[in-house]
Amino acid sequence: MGRFPPPSVLPGVPRRHVLAAGTRLFRVHSAARAAAAFNPVPAHCLYGGGRFDATRCDAYGYLYAGLTVEAAICETLLRSMPFDASGGPRLLPHAAVRGRRVSVLRLAREVRLVPLVSGRDLAAVGQDSWLVQAEAADYPYTRDWGHWIRAGAGADVQGFLWPSKREPADRALILFADRCPDGTLQDADVPPVDLDRRDGVAWLNTVLEGYLAAVAPGGDAG
Repeated sequence: MGRFPPPSVLPGVPRRHVLAAGTRLFRVHSAARAAAAFNPVPAHCLYGGGRFDATRCDAYGYLYAGLTVEAAICETLLRSMPFDASGGPRLLPHAAVRGRRVSVLRLAREVRLVPLVSGRDLAAVGQDSWLVQAEAADYPYTRDWGHWIRAGAGADVQGFLWPSKREPADRALILFADRCPDGTLQDADVPPVDLDRRDGVAWLNTVLEGYLAAVAPGGDAG
């Protein structure tokens, strides 16, 4: 599918996927922001930003997470990182982890998401796997589609769920602040991992090893 505008109305009825209260969510985020804090800054309509960020066309706080720590790390840190033609590990620059941490959250109440997982899920919103597999160059278009789905699917929709592009066995999600009551997210009783510390880098490398990746040696982790 790809770079064309959404139709005037949804072609089907978007389904619902309920995440139960108590579900754990994993998030890679700036250490300057609380783990449960939504990003309040809209992305530019054309430049930068993520797959389903808010823009000035549809302003809402947003929070990305994974249902596994692997999904959260792969979606955040391995985006657009090609494999080494020689077969060596992909090296993640220290700048990519500076000031970042991994936190575990839990849902204090259930949330209702539009799943964008199966062919039926995607057909209900007039799309195919492009919507959740497109690379960053197409994100202005996926953001526009996301705004349209958000508007048409119903006010009960609190976010989207889709297969992680970098770890297809797991799921990524976005939550919308304006549809999640205060207290929906709580810190889980798990210490965060600061990714720019030596112990954090060592922990991260154990996760990245399975993806043929590692933090580049020689950084200034403390």
